[in-house]
Amino acid sequence: MRTVLISLAAAAAAVATPALANEARVEARGGVIWGGGDTEATVGAAAGYDFDLGSSAFAGAEVSGDKILTSGTKVGWGFTGRAGVKVGNGGKLYANGGYTTEFCDTCEGNWHVGAGYQQNLGNKLYGKVEYRHYLPVAATTADADSIGVGLGLRF
Repeated sequence: MRTVLISLAAAAAAVATPALANEARVEARGGVIWGGGDTEATVGAAAGYDFDLGSSAFAGAEVSGDKILTSGTKVGWGFTGRAGVKVGNGGKLYANGGYTTEFCDTCEGNWHVGAGYQQNLGNKLYGKVEYRHYLPVAATTADADSIGVGLGLRF
């Protein structure tokens, strides 16, 4: 019985060890969004988790809240998946896509697609830059684009 328990513990440790490379993250971010003839600043926060897919690739999920800094808007909640490759020393190049809820009471939600680059800035700190294109669910709203920068912590 003891041999079985030791074998199970060793197998669990071997399976769990690669998971240590996976990481949770939280970030603050800001940027600019434009579309329909308007350009406005944005601020937000996000939390996510990335899973290693071998030594050079990853995939992850993120939940975010972003606010356009103008009257008549509210926080748009984003649900995003991302996948990419690890580059250089602590860099991640990725594509993303997902859904963002409406930014105002008269707006519609948006599908979004984009790309970004995240770079480690030390042991736990990272910075990133990201582009997103918003595709409204309703044809009555114009497409929009955004560029943002973020600063976050990895766990």
